[in-house]
Amino acid sequence: MSFNKYKSIADVLQEFPLTYTERNFIEQTRIEIDPYFQNRLDFILTEGVVFNSEYAICESIIHPVLVEVWRQYADRLLLWSHQLLNYDENLTGIPDYMVAQRSTRGKIILDKPYLIIVEAKKDNFEEGWGQCLAELIAAQKLNDAPNSQIFGIVSNGKVWEFGLLHATEFIKNVKYYILEDLQSLMNGLNFIFANSFEQIDRL
Repeated sequence: MSFNKYKSIADVLQEFPLTYTERNFIEQTRIEIDPYFQNRLDFILTEGVVFNSEYAICESIIHPVLVEVWRQYADRLLLWSHQLLNYDENLTGIPDYMVAQRSTRGKIILDKPYLIIVEAKKDNFEEGWGQCLAELIAAQKLNDAPNSQIFGIVSNGKVWEFGLLHATEFIKNVKYYILEDLQSLMNGLNFIFANSFEQIDRL
């Protein structure tokens, strides 16, 4: 069975012994936005056909925003797009994006994943989080580090929601972020990337 069999967080909690809480854990870790990136994003949003399909949202908004933050950490983290994540027959599938430790064996080897990003299909955030949490569990098990922090994001391009799996607790950030406030969104993403980066030496 694949990750998308889980239609909600409750579906996942019925199968795995996790607790669920809601609180704000995202901190604003400031990042300077490159004017070229800002101008190009503004152009795409103004002149492009962006929200007509899930593929367009991924390619035009989600991926460019992730790349802009990821490039600050690219020496030790790697951004993967639509890469198979397989733990067992119940926890297998292809997340839209993953951020993982860069392998010493080369960039074609998937190492420990610290961040999972799932697009909200047809704006269905409930189903998106069910899928994302299952992927976080698979990542935690593959890392063989139950005390690691694995971050999750569900987004439809305009709205970005954040979650965190730590040991047996899943925490959903109460505050969500919007593309319209790009600085706050990217500061929040920078917090996640920075924490993922720092875990490399701890795990």
